[in-house]
Amino acid sequence: QEKKIFTVQGPYPVIRRLLRARGWVEKKLPGAGRVGSRPEQHHGNQEKQLQEEEEEGGDGAEQGGASRLVRDQVPYFIWTNRHGAIDRRLLRQDQVVNHYARVGAFTTKEGLCLNLRNLPWFDQADPDAFFPRCYRLGAADERQAFIEDFHLTAARSLLKVALERAGDTPAGTEQPPKSSKGPGECQVPGSHVPHPMPSTAGPGSPLPPQLVEEALQVCGQHLGSLGHQDIDGDPPSPCMTGASWDRFRQDYYRVVHEGAGLVLSGAQQEQCRALLRHLAGRLPQLGMEGDRNVWILKPGAKSRGRGKAGGSGGAQAPHRGGVPPSPRPPGIVCTARLEEVLRLAGGCTAPSAEVGEWVVQKYVERPLLIFGTKFDVRQWFLVTDWNPLTVWFYRESYLRFCSRPFSLRRLDPARHLCNVSIQKRYRPARSRHPRLPPDQTWSCRQLQAYLAQVGQADAWHQVMVPGMKAAVVGALRSAQDLVGSRKGSFELYGADFVFGEDCQPWLLEINASPTMAPSSAVTSRLCADVQRDTLRVVIDRRDDPTCPTGAFELIYKE
Repeated sequence: QEKKIFTVQGPYPVIRRLLRARGWVEKKLPGAGRVGSRPEQHHGNQEKQLQEEEEEGGDGAEQGGASRLVRDQVPYFIWTNRHGAIDRRLLRQDQVVNHYARVGAFTTKEGLCLNLRNLPWFDQADPDAFFPRCYRLGAADERQAFIEDFHLTAARSLLKVALERAGDTPAGTEQPPKSSKGPGECQVPGSHVPHPMPSTAGPGSPLPPQLVEEALQVCGQHLGSLGHQDIDGDPPSPCMTGASWDRFRQDYYRVVHEGAGLVLSGAQQEQCRALLRHLAGRLPQLGMEGDRNVWILKPGAKSRGRGKAGGSGGAQAPHRGGVPPSPRPPGIVCTARLEEVLRLAGGCTAPSAEVGEWVVQKYVERPLLIFGTKFDVRQWFLVTDWNPLTVWFYRESYLRFCSRPFSLRRLDPARHLCNVSIQKRYRPARSRHPRLPPDQTWSCRQLQAYLAQVGQADAWHQVMVPGMKAAVVGALRSAQDLVGSRKGSFELYGADFVFGEDCQPWLLEINASPTMAPSSAVTSRLCADVQRDTLRVVIDRRDDPTCPTGAFELIYKE
């Protein structure tokens, strides 16, 4: 009569324990069935499960007996580890479920890449200010836009390197200002899918002065197009064409990755400074993008680093002899070579590849480091309604460290991919700083203590948390019209962020069904806490709107 019957699919002992403590009874989910399947089809499986539980004795026997009584009843609270486990056609209005339909619009890399571009239609926010620019390589127009972006980034990077070697710090590249530029706009046209060409100079000899002049011309034209992006008219003819870009790119590799000399006149030095200063006001990612043009290639529909990770060193030559047996990359790959990205993604040989099968994203080359090591933050949030959109942000989060020191000269996963599923394959470096945690995990409170020690005590509450909240709300608003809203459902998500040197957060991805399996003492505590507080919001608050919601904070309600 009180409708306190629940079903849990998957290993969620905390959820089971908390519901039982509230007086709820579990309806066992048949091993081969979906939630919502007809109960009469699975009596045999349930009998076996209940018998095993009764044999355990104690509370298990009591629960097993109670479960036997409700095996034909409707569960009113359903928690599963994936949306596909629920037969939505058989759900009743009074059943509470922990998933929404069609959330791939923001929980896949492809969906996030595509839909965040629409954010300016819903909000004043600029996605380029919190989401590294991203392209779906299976779509011909986006592959072309990526190639053009790579070339523009190479030109900007060349100017930065030239100034740094002249003992000058490029203005505006430490803390990128905010920008009103929309995503994917104003790329220099005219580039093409490249093939490696011989350079005009060897690693040891200085490159011709025209290289800097070409970079200045490209960046100047780009700045002009950014300044007139809202004015109708024909775009200016490109100052570089396909063959010119091939030669420029190879010379750029020699300067940045192989240390070739670069001649910079006094006039050019002043031009570089002025151009980069003006570009910094238009490009919010100018600071974080660095100067080595590193990009990260990811499977578009996967999360948690699924798939074997690989890496390509920035100074390595492109793959010889064309294409390996399979054009598909082994997993998440960091590389600083355009040819490598296109080869791995099958860009040169597989024009019929599925649209958006692989995404490529600008790598944050200037991340905030702790003791010389990269980390990211897993930040939970909860959606309890899509219409009106209602978002709860969790005040606790945790850090995941890489096992090796950060280096842009070595792009292996151990230094650059913080996913637990990837890092568990690597042993920590012998030179690892002694204050880094052995289990590679910190709580956000430990991060706050560290920031206070290095003179950034206010960064967490004044920069990092507000930025994460804005990014989460922006991602949800951009996909709101695509998600299958349902009254009575809710969903817990895990967003992954890295931070720039200026502590500004950069959203990497959002995970549906974030893992609740503890991998350390920190996650053991926090995963249990977030499950406890989720039930406070979605169950207890229904009966008592004033009840405590733990560490959940309501941050957005339309």
